[in-house]
Amino acid sequence: MGVDDFEDYLSVEIKSEMAHSYFGFRKLIEDDSLEYWEKVRQYSFILEKRISFDLIRIYILLHQEELIDAFLELCHLDKRLFYDPYLTESTTIRDRLFESVRMRGLSRKGRFQNFLLDCYDRLSLYVKSYRKRYRELQDLRGDIVDQIRVFEKKHDMAAIMVFLQSLGTEKMDSNMERGSERGVAQAIANRMKIEVPENLEYHLPALPELPDYRDIKHDLLRLAEQAYVLQDEGFLVHFANKLFKPRA
Repeated sequence: MGVDDFEDYLSVEIKSEMAHSYFGFRKLIEDDSLEYWEKVRQYSFILEKRISFDLIRIYILLHQEELIDAFLELCHLDKRLFYDPYLTESTTIRDRLFESVRMRGLSRKGRFQNFLLDCYDRLSLYVKSYRKRYRELQDLRGDIVDQIRVFEKKHDMAAIMVFLQSLGTEKMDSNMERGSERGVAQAIANRMKIEVPENLEYHLPALPELPDYRDIKHDLLRLAEQAYVLQDEGFLVHFANKLFKPRA
């Protein structure tokens, strides 16, 4: 093997090793990013289908905005979380969210109060689960950001392309100045740059830890008692049975 042949062989081996390192590392990051976004989607479902249902039920039960504000302040929740005045007025939404739910209690008022307590009990469990998964997502995003930082430090694409040209890679334009070649290399590096996942707060809200059910039970009962007298008879009649069935 001549000197030229050996140089060609060495050049090919170096390029192959660099490509394997670059694309292998990049693939790991991309796979982790896909996993991250899939989990964001899953946890969004928990937020929208579980947390929102019981939270909106509580809004409907409390009925009056003043009582809803008192509940949100008691639980340190943001009023923007699924609240809309229309929710407390719409019989369609009310019937859908209360369809075939079971009640407990001996009297109509007792069932009304207990149902609000049960909604909060479930809500606190869902929020606890959500917060745990939220922290897991924050950790996963942090790992991805660290991986990208290490990747970019080890794989400076602009420098790699200039280095490959020095091994005999064909010029992009035989008339280019060396500075222009670096500019083209940097432009390609920018296009191949791995996007850092946005902060989780852009996609999912950070929820505070809710007060323990036992600590605020009496406050919830007080709110329920005030809300009970505000409800229309058409809604309260459903609490006469242990199974809420919307009117046909």
